Amino acid sequence: MSDEQQQHLWSETPLIYSRHLSTRLGPEYEVYLKLENLQPSHSYKYRGLSHFIQRAHATHGPALRVVCASGGNAGLAAACAARALGVPCTIFLPHGVDARTHAFLRDVGATVAIAGRFFAEALRAAEDAVRGDPDAVLVPAYDHPTLWEGHAPMITETRAQLPPHVGKPAAVFCSVGGGGLLGGVIAGCRDAGWDDVPIVALETHGSACFYHSLAANRAPDVGPPAGVSVRTDAAHGVRVAHVAQLTSRATSLGASEPAAGVVRAALDRAGGVRSVTVPDELTMQLAGAFADDHKMLVELACSATLVPAYKRALLERLVPPPVDAGEKRALVFIVCGGFKIAQADLVEYAQLVGAELVAGGAWDVMVDGTRMHVDKAL
Repeated sequence: MSDEQQQHLWSETPLIYSRHLSTRLGPEYEVYLKLENLQPSHSYKYRGLSHFIQRAHATHGPALRVVCASGGNAGLAAACAARALGVPCTIFLPHGVDARTHAFLRDVGATVAIAGRFFAEALRAAEDAVRGDPDAVLVPAYDHPTLWEGHAPMITETRAQLPPHVGKPAAVFCSVGGGGLLGGVIAGCRDAGWDDVPIVALETHGSACFYHSLAANRAPDVGPPAGVSVRTDAAHGVRVAHVAQLTSRATSLGASEPAAGVVRAALDRAGGVRSVTVPDELTMQLAGAFADDHKMLVELACSATLVPAYKRALLERLVPPPVDAGEKRALVFIVCGGFKIAQADLVEYAQLVGAELVAGGAWDVMVDGTRMHVDKAL
């Protein structure tokens, strides 16, 4: 193992050209997929959380005790990193987390503690657990610059993996919940010299705290919708939206508020951040399509990212096709992965999508404050 490999626990993931999606979109676009679903914990979160835990291990040594509150992927990443370092790990879960997640956590050696009905209650229990123990470290799920620093290399890797004719991509697409992944993509674009490359952040209607936060800053005179409140974060000088009730099935996007530091970074970057929300059923449709095309299962939080790759009308709104004949626009999609998906879920999703198709109409999609209708047919 090289010195560079010894410096981190996460894996360098492949960047693949997608013939399926490039063909679907037509000759003006070429699609590249960054396969973060191949990380040891099945999601990009392993990058940032393992980076954070390695920093803590450098400070505390073998006495380190890792503690994390999570409903899924963050806890799995923390547990895998703790096992790799040979230190104990306790994951606080709210009631209702599925048996597969419990089994995975125990399989990698984590202690599982059940606390409360919601994530916020599990987080309070985790905070209590580290209080008074100088070697216990609470690992954040998404809101910390060290996490974003750990996620960032996925973009510098992508720059090195793109074929020479591409240069810079026309856009980078990722999902957004609390903003951990987006914070890493913004930091990575800065490190890669891609500050001028647009980023498109996608989430679902029922978990749209980032979308509403950008809207609160870009159009402050327009009040938030019902069920959403807005506060001012003085440390970063931004308005942050709080979603009172999360209704999306894409539970890995289920943050009530985004990281204020990521909202600030999104508003400030030269290439901008486009903000899109989509219905759950559309992400269900594309989770199935992606499995058919690429033989990979991904969570709804991940298939949300892929919506513009399957819906050209939306893509053209975000990245207009080139004017010159023969020119191509390269698009990078972060396939963020996620553990909480199985074949049985795709069967259920197909039934729900089938009912939507029978009902007719179009998918309602929000793009930077504007509603558009997207054809339900693939």
